[in-house]
Amino acid sequence: MQITKNTVVSLSYRLTNAQGELIEETDQPISYLHGGYHGIFPGVEKALDGKQAGFQCDVKLEPEDAFGEYEASLVRVEPRNLFPPNVKVGMQFEGGSEQSGETRVYTVTDVADDKIVVDGNHPLAGQGVVFSCVVTEVRSASSEEVTHGHVHGPHGHHH
Repeated sequence: MQITKNTVVSLSYRLTNAQGELIEETDQPISYLHGGYHGIFPGVEKALDGKQAGFQCDVKLEPEDAFGEYEASLVRVEPRNLFPPNVKVGMQFEGGSEQSGETRVYTVTDVADDKIVVDGNHPLAGQGVVFSCVVTEVRSASSEEVTHGHVHGPHGHHH
């Protein structure tokens, strides 16, 4: 079966940085709903369109096509009293943006006596990556999966 809109694609992948250093890899295949449902990077989806199980590829993604450009404006210094007493570097908190009103995850990058520095950028923001994958299975999506816009069942989203 060919990968087309409204098919469920299962694949194994490796994500490396521009220097070839491993960032992440699957130990079990993941599945996504193909066809613009935002379940995978658009550049990867484009590379897989029309292919079949067994297809392998390496897709080079620039920062804007992967985790976004690094935005210095997403680094904030906040009063310590807004955080729990046990706050540590690496902890993550949800926070709102006054400009856009959207909620994002901020990671604590520094703890001082009276201030906490948090960063709302994805840890890989500003970096190009290579997404290497092997398609392990392709199947038709159920009408429920298409309606919900994501995969259900093994390797997918469960309600």
